[in-house]
Amino acid sequence: MAGRYAPRPTRTEVRGGRIGADRAPGRVAVPRPVAPARTRRWVPTGALDLGLVLGPLRRGPADPTFRALPDGSVWRACRTPAGPGTLRVALRGGVAEGSAWGPGAAWLLDQLPALLGAFDEPELFEPRHRLVAETRHRRPGLRLTRTGLVMESLIPSILEQKVTTDEAYRAWRQLVRRFGEPAPGPADGERVPALYVMPAPRTWALIPSWEWHRAGVDNKRASTILRAVRVAARLEQGVDLEPLRARDRLELVPGVGPWTSAEVVQRSHGAADCVTVGDLHLPGIVGYALVGDRFADDSVMLELLEPYAGQRHRAARLILLSGRSPARRMPKMPRGDIGRL
Repeated sequence: MAGRYAPRPTRTEVRGGRIGADRAPGRVAVPRPVAPARTRRWVPTGALDLGLVLGPLRRGPADPTFRALPDGSVWRACRTPAGPGTLRVALRGGVAEGSAWGPGAAWLLDQLPALLGAFDEPELFEPRHRLVAETRHRRPGLRLTRTGLVMESLIPSILEQKVTTDEAYRAWRQLVRRFGEPAPGPADGERVPALYVMPAPRTWALIPSWEWHRAGVDNKRASTILRAVRVAARLEQGVDLEPLRARDRLELVPGVGPWTSAEVVQRSHGAADCVTVGDLHLPGIVGYALVGDRFADDSVMLELLEPYAGQRHRAARLILLSGRSPARRMPKMPRGDIGRL
């Protein structure tokens, strides 16, 4: 065994690109697969804001699996049950137009309505505070996405545990670009973003210890990811469960707690009531926005959100979108970089 996380890859594995070594600096990149496009049009009922709906799926401004372009289109590269796929979504005259490429294209288009909030029920939400009501009025296009994919939200959420967002985004970006694969796309000559599909579970399991270290990922988070990918198929099956049961299944993985499981099902299931607990900033933001209590903890936050039972995550989203948050009065979370040690 080499290191603390995974067996040392063989020379054949490295040369064959099974762990993405072909995209290391100074090596020849793997050609981006070219595929014919599949298309679908879907008409949403009510307002739809692509940025608000799909924004939570973006892990930082340089996320290699996500791009929002100036023309208003949003691109996603996913590892679906049918294989890698790339999805482009745009709104044209109130109609959502989807184009997809790769083995996962049909699956992505089948999931397009759910991704854009078709199964969300924003009309059931009743604001109980003026701030929430005003924000909802200003942001009528907010819907809760439902990706139908667990691992694509679980792994970056684990990377975000107990570190700054910058550190987590850097680790996700570096690992996906190095060990993922170029996303399929349209024919050469059409200008498209250079996206990558996240690694398959086996590829995550083969990442050697020094590469986790180089990406700034400590032993605890790396070990949690390795435990999760060993049962990836079982975790993916959780999309067919109710959010609370899916969370219970996720939390059977050592290292996955309530914070992480909530972050996952909010995206994979569109869970309107799964509010994030254990967050460093959210309780203070909710407390300050609703009652002026900048020092609120999880218990206070949950009490304040109780009138929104069944829709507490949506209420928290609206509070965050209001822009009303306390001025920072504590030092920022120290930024570490174990990759430099």
